[in-house]
Amino acid sequence: MASPASTSTSHTLRYTSVDSPIGELLLIGDDHALHGLYMQEGRKPMRIASSWKPSRAPFASVQRQLSEYFAGQRIAFDVPLGMNGNPFERRVWQALLEIPYGETVSYGEIARRVGQPSAARAVGLANGRNPIAVIVPCHRVIGADGSLTGYGGGLERKRLLLELENGQSRMRL
Repeated sequence: MASPASTSTSHTLRYTSVDSPIGELLLIGDDHALHGLYMQEGRKPMRIASSWKPSRAPFASVQRQLSEYFAGQRIAFDVPLGMNGNPFERRVWQALLEIPYGETVSYGEIARRVGQPSAARAVGLANGRNPIAVIVPCHRVIGADGSLTGYGGGLERKRLLLELENGQSRMRL
């Protein structure tokens, strides 16, 4: 999987929407990388910019991989990512990519992994700014006491994704 490198958005961005077991997903990208995957029924739906062009073709592989993931047949994604963020956010997003399928870690643990052990709250903010839900698994980050905490898609979606990864459910696109 590609790391969440900072990218230029000078390319024409394209988008498509797909139905999923966790609701409508908006995919945003260009000819090179996926720049966004947003849960449109969550707390922060993404508005489609007038400069974006509708197109399904660039997202065929992403859609196939999401379908496999929701069917319990895929544990890792192979999608080029283009994520814009500050250096701290990119380190956090890279740490998210390193959380194994089916496992969870605390915000404090992510803070330690990125070399800033006292920055658990900042990790929470960076986690909340993750532009590529599901594929960059921010749902795998939990409270220090093991509780499910903050999730842009809502705690029920977080619970569903974690249950899927623990073999407790199978979802279909």
